Amino acid sequence: MKPVILLQSLKQMWGIIKLEYRYQGKLPDKDNYSSSVKYSLPFHGTWTVVNGGVTQKESHSWEIPTQRYAYDFVILDKTGKSFNGEETRPDSFYCYGKDIFAPADGVVIEVGNGNPDSKITLDRKAICAAGDIRGNYILVKHSKDEYSLLAHLKPDSIIVSVGQNITLGEKLAECGNSGNSSEPHLHFQIQAGQSFYSSPGLPVEFNNISASSTPNYELFDNREIPLENTNTYPPYISRGQSVNNIDV
Repeated sequence: MKPVILLQSLKQMWGIIKLEYRYQGKLPDKDNYSSSVKYSLPFHGTWTVVNGGVTQKESHSWEIPTQRYAYDFVILDKTGKSFNGEETRPDSFYCYGKDIFAPADGVVIEVGNGNPDSKITLDRKAICAAGDIRGNYILVKHSKDEYSLLAHLKPDSIIVSVGQNITLGEKLAECGNSGNSSEPHLHFQIQAGQSFYSSPGLPVEFNNISASSTPNYELFDNREIPLENTNTYPPYISRGQSVNNIDV
């Protein structure tokens, strides 16, 4: 493990301790928190939620409170595949290079750039070629206590800068495979502060979107974790659903 990645892991562990102390086990969840901002999906077209939800079973990373309600999105075809062609090439993946848009009005607070795409292996082992597990990323402040993080962006694709005001639907970057990633995808989360390490993740309420079960999703997801039988949409989406903005 790279020293800088080890340091990030230690910061995450310290952040967990801080959050447990600050919130005394009462972290934000779908029952006690409602977004002050209603978000659009940060892409056009139909993508699949391959990781994430508002329950512990579907959570992206339940034991990491900052990423508890994060989502990973990819594009799948009708056969449940996320690529066509040589699967170790990032440009074989349907979502690679797709435009990523602002999910709501806000101001850019942080930009992480200069990181390469990570290697893609046939066994989809998560590899981090960057000096940051987020890879290339953008952090946007939408309200006093709500920030969005868009991560694993394509090298040299970020077209916004710190301090820039952005509007809903404005192009920010392109989907990539930088940072700690097993294949090209978009990592998206809402957090209650600027810090990646000590800001609790927040359940994301989406506005004007559609969500439905993904055909052949089980062919993509080989984890032995059954999908929840609860329907949380609206306003929450979850792993195994195909989603898109209905007004785009």
